[in-house]
Amino acid sequence: MGARDVTTRLGRHLGRRALGAYGVLFFAFIYAPMVIVIVYSFNANPINMMSWTGFTFDWYRTIFGLGTKLTEQTLYVESTEQLTNAVGNSLVVAFTTTAISTAIGTMTALAMARFRFRFKSFYRVLVFMPMIIPDIVLGIALLIYFVTLGVKLGLITIIIGHCTFLASYVFIVVSARLAGMDQTCEEASADLGASPWQTFRRVTLPLIAPGVIGGALLAFIISMDDLVITYFIAGVDSTTLPVFIYGMLRRGIKPEINAIATLMILFSLVVASLGLWFRSRSSR
Repeated sequence: MGARDVTTRLGRHLGRRALGAYGVLFFAFIYAPMVIVIVYSFNANPINMMSWTGFTFDWYRTIFGLGTKLTEQTLYVESTEQLTNAVGNSLVVAFTTTAISTAIGTMTALAMARFRFRFKSFYRVLVFMPMIIPDIVLGIALLIYFVTLGVKLGLITIIIGHCTFLASYVFIVVSARLAGMDQTCEEASADLGASPWQTFRRVTLPLIAPGVIGGALLAFIISMDDLVITYFIAGVDSTTLPVFIYGMLRRGIKPEINAIATLMILFSLVVASLGLWFRSRSSR
């Protein structure tokens, strides 16, 4: 074995080690903050979050209004009713937005993949624009639009605002599924006398179902977590959970915030697990 071969193997070995170390550091950089939030959500210290004084479930009991005996100095959640209303508003917005944006994104993806029309490339660029525009710019633009039309800010404006950019996410996911789908099944269905609606319902929709479900779950999670756009177009009585948490953060990082963040992480994991489960069932 020559010196050149030894040098090549040594370089490959060091490259693999460096790549592995980079992967570990990358995932640590992403997930370490979440681990810290989860751990300190059980910290008994009500004043200094970073000073561990013991293990407790008091902050979770406070969130669910289970009557934990805390002093006014340690109680930071203004009321469980406000938190419950914020969660309810977020769920209403997320479910409604998911249904609307999934329908719009799926129909747009089918139109782009199956039909030819003028300015098709231009329309495709327009679909991507809401994802490219910064959230703060889109939020200000929507606020000016609603104020100009005299629309009262509330859950309706939040739903409209979320649909403007979440339909683009669904469009991308469904388009990727359509790009890898064999069109011969649709052609065979048409040759056998099926109408376009029957072909869509019995052939096309089952084939693109994983993409539709994936896009819907993605839209749901993004809608639940959106803060910037929602902050601009939310009304007085339409506070969502991210806006509620932001209001709490303005008074400092409190133990209840860590507990709420931990529950949101758990909820996101459940939704992601459901997506993987549906994907595994559809691939059988």
